[in-house]
Amino acid sequence: MSDAPINLDSLRQRIDELDGEILRLISERAECARRVAEVKTQGDPKAVFYRPEREAQVLRRIMELNPGPLDGEEMARLFREIMSACLALEQPVKVAYLGPEGTFTQQAALKHFGESAVSLPMAAIDEVFREVEAGAVNYGVVPVENSTEGVVNHTLDSFMDSGMGICGEVVLRIHHHLLVAETTRPDKVSRIYSHPQSFAQCRKWLDAHYPHAERIPVSSNAEAARLVKTEWHSAAIAGDMAAKLYGLTRLAEKIEDSPDNSTRFLIIGNQQVPMSGEDKTSIVVAMRNQPGALHDLLEPFHRHQIDMTRLETRPSRTGVWNYVFFIDFKGHREEPRVAAVLEEVRLRAAELKVLGSYPQGVL
Repeated sequence: MSDAPINLDSLRQRIDELDGEILRLISERAECARRVAEVKTQGDPKAVFYRPEREAQVLRRIMELNPGPLDGEEMARLFREIMSACLALEQPVKVAYLGPEGTFTQQAALKHFGESAVSLPMAAIDEVFREVEAGAVNYGVVPVENSTEGVVNHTLDSFMDSGMGICGEVVLRIHHHLLVAETTRPDKVSRIYSHPQSFAQCRKWLDAHYPHAERIPVSSNAEAARLVKTEWHSAAIAGDMAAKLYGLTRLAEKIEDSPDNSTRFLIIGNQQVPMSGEDKTSIVVAMRNQPGALHDLLEPFHRHQIDMTRLETRPSRTGVWNYVFFIDFKGHREEPRVAAVLEEVRLRAAELKVLGSYPQGVL
């Protein structure tokens, strides 16, 4: 840039030139994606088009190379949408999620796969597992834990009954809003709908602002928003997607009690994912009912310096599995030290099931 005064028309002209160049490059990238699809289908009619490890590597590289002024995550989100649209040229990805439409799980699915993915709502978590297992969809998205309310037991139990594995993860920052319809007077709200976990995450705010309003639990926040659309004197606790879907107004924003409230979602599928460079592994372990069982399980992780990120316990479904542990740790099953730990655990446990190794969430 020269020292000459900035001219608005010249800046706009430069933006037009850059837009044209961006358009040309995106089109060129899309053409490359289309040719990739041709090469893959020639070699293997059942070729896998979506590669979680490849996507994670590309997004991390974009964040590392990003010079600003947009921050790294914002730039990665832009590239994810480009990648999603290009992947749709190869083969649209079908994703089942815990519905109905407008839930945080759908928001997580779109955050991970992009707006070009075909997302299909399911009524229950086990239905998501069944759709993936039957091959009706490529992947499923289910919640597994919330930062304030803890683990989603239904998801963990579904892994015990299913042969599906984990292909990825996505962490979604959860913002709850108090939503009302156009016919609702804010000072006349007498009942509030929401999912039980959302009520728990907003308990203090509700006690302070609506202590006398009836709190009615429903199956999802999206269902709460739908009900409010047709009622007077009611409100819903839900997120941005549900507000937009049902045309509701935010009476209050970000009412969650914890400022860092977030939920982790898992991507389930039937493929093993190669190493991406920054990975996690999830396992289910059944230990025998004997003294020192937990120590025997954890000792190899400590000795091999494996960073364990989560440990959950669930009641046994059978007499054989007395204690069932769900464990997440950093590393990939193909890494030598991780493979050594898994072999040691296998020898000590009554049963070991590796749910999958997958890229750590980038966004």
